[in-house]
Amino acid sequence: MDPSTLAAAFVGAQNGSVQAALAATMLRMNADAEKAVADLLAAAQQNLNRLANVAAGVGGTLDISA
Repeated sequence: MDPSTLAAAFVGAQNGSVQAALAATMLRMNADAEKAVADLLAAAQQNLNRLANVAAGVGGTLDISA
């Protein structure tokens, strides 16, 4: 096996290793993002449950422009 073929194989293996590490990082980031969205939805549901017993019309004229 000549040195250039061996070097090319080594570079290819290194690139594959880097790609696998990047893919694992992206999968972890996606899982973290999905967990954050799930936590946000759970918090929103809890807030809505607290407002379920509020009388009709409460907050209808609330000025939130400031």
